[in-house]
Amino acid sequence: MNEAALAKHYRQLYTDSITKIREEGVVTDELLDAPSDDRRGITLLIRPDNEVKKRILLWLEMMKETEPDQYYYPASDLHITLLSVISCYSGFHPEQIDLPSYNQLIRESMAGEDSFSIRMKGITASPSGVMIQGFSENDRLNQLRENLRKQFKKSKLQQSIDRRYVLQTAHSTVIRFRKPLQHKDTFLDKLEQFRDFDFGTFQVKEIELVTNDWYLRKEKVSTLNHFPLG
Repeated sequence: MNEAALAKHYRQLYTDSITKIREEGVVTDELLDAPSDDRRGITLLIRPDNEVKKRILLWLEMMKETEPDQYYYPASDLHITLLSVISCYSGFHPEQIDLPSYNQLIRESMAGEDSFSIRMKGITASPSGVMIQGFSENDRLNQLRENLRKQFKKSKLQQSIDRRYVLQTAHSTVIRFRKPLQHKDTFLDKLEQFRDFDFGTFQVKEIELVTNDWYLRKEKVSTLNHFPLG
């Protein structure tokens, strides 16, 4: 998806979601605070650099003033999903997989790949949360995804890539709704003010393979490997 198409996709998602939130309210996540949630999976992800994180966190603090009861991602959990290799489900344990084979497949898929930049600019939304929009240099993120998809589909390794939906964006989810909005109009007006805010650009120098819960919370994430880029 080129930048113009991606921007259009983000804009349509935002427009549709804000209309739905105004008319019907937000979709709250019932499992967000459930101690019984044992869904786990494996994800390839990208971490923004500290400068980009700092700008996102400052903005989140401002949003928190209006709606303090929602779930705001801490610095440690901010990420962009490259691929959900095994989508989270109850009963999954990383010991079940042949980790060296996964490492080898990923390493071979990324052979010769150079680092690239991602610009985090503007916000979009869904009825269940708020995301920072990401745009990767020359659509490199999706090229990398395609390489990995092809290799995983040829292999016999357990995976559920694209089972929920085909990931094509470079967004980072930063707010999830755990309760109905108490100050809906004020919150949505603030979102609109930052619709095109530039959170900065960072260089993707490595990809991280982790085992994780649904929300990528630090206390539930274990790093399995790092894959440097060019």
